[in-house]
Formats: sequence, structure tokens, C-alpha cells
Amino acid sequence: MTQHFLPGLPDIPVVMRRSSRARRISLRVSRLDGRVTLTLPKGVREREGLEFVLEKADWLRKQLADRPDQVRVGLGSEVLLEGRRLQVVAGAGRQVRVSGGEIAVPGDPARVGARVQGFLKEQARARLVAASDRYAARLGRPYARLTLRDTRSRWGSCSSKGALMYSWRLIMAPASVLEYVAGHEVAHLQEMNHSDRFWDLVEEIHGPYAAPRRWLRDHGEELHRYRFAD
Repeated sequence: MTQHFLPGLPDIPVVMRRSSRARRISLRVSRLDGRVTLTLPKGVREREGLEFVLEKADWLRKQLADRPDQVRVGLGSEVLLEGRRLQVVAGAGRQVRVSGGEIAVPGDPARVGARVQGFLKEQARARLVAASDRYAARLGRPYARLTLRDTRSRWGSCSSKGALMYSWRLIMAPASVLEYVAGHEVAHLQEMNHSDRFWDLVEEIHGPYAAPRRWLRDHGEELHRYRFAD
């Protein structure tokens, strides 16, 4: 991959990559972080790809302008916890605490974002372990381990060896959404596919899932707006 820039105010970085599977030139703007990727099929010259970017300059800038605003988490900002908006305020003592509509963070103001992130990860692990244990018990199949990551392309996964992985940002979504993702991934312990049998199994161990699945599809990208540390 190589990086180029579309000139303008401001210049826009464009990552150019080649793909043996691509059949045409394509341009993609990530809704999560604004990254612009130009994909070229084999045999297409780099110059031709850059000309394509210039032709799409107006479209590209519009896509970037329409992205949701990023939120830098710090004192005075807001953050989500299980679907609730909490204002970040200075706290006393040693622990991060939630009370009413506030999340109180003690210590160095420069470390507030990192401390909020750490708190959210702790909450996410506790909720996801509890949910995964509950669904695994209903399924009658144990999982091997559970890890948290800040994934961009998926909210969870289940490996063929029974390892569960979740995005810790699920703790910012409504609790029903986290529960659905846990039920979804645990169901993969038995059905490593998305067949009708799989979806029947999700409903069997979780219950109706259409609403939280729809929420994740419609609003999931908003959880990636929040930036906690440089």
C-alpha cells in the first residue's frame, strides 16, 4: 500500500492498494475514521487511479463532510454507557464513579480520556463475561476464552477453537445490543455459519433479536465517534 494526497483545503490522504480480486477501480471512505482507500485491479496504472480520485474529488469531500463529528472524551464532554449519555466531570478519590447523569473521573485532567476508556473496558468485560457464561450454559457448550478489542469491522467473533472476541465499545450501546451480540457469538460455538439453523439457535438461547440487530446496523458506527486518547 502507498499513500498519496488529493490536493485542496485541506489535502486529503488517500491510501492506494492493489487487489487481485478487484475488477474495477473503487474508492471507499470509512465511516469509522474517515480513511480513504483507493483500490486498483492488477494491471491498472497508478496514474489512472489518481486521475479517478481527481474526478471524484467533490464526491469524496462531501462524504468526509457528512461523517459524524468525532468526540474527544475529556472533562465537559459526554460519553455513552449502556445507551445513556453521561457528562464527564472531575471526581474525588481514586475510582471512576457513575452517579445520575455524570461520570466522575479523579486525577490528572490530561488522563481523563484514558481513565474513562479503562472504566468502560472493565464494565464491558464484566457484562460480556456474564452474558457469554449465561448463553453458553443454555447452549450446553463452554467457550475457551474471551478477549476484548477495539475492532472496526466486526462487533464480535467466535473461532473454531471456541475463542470469543468482542469489541469493548459494545458497553456504550443499549444493554440489549450487547446481550444480542453475546448470544450471536456464543451460538457460533455450535453453528459456525449463518444458516437458518444458526438464527434459530440465536433465538432459542437469546430470544427475539431483530430490534438490537437493527439498532447495531443503524447506529453502531456512532460508537466509533468517541476518542479517548491520542
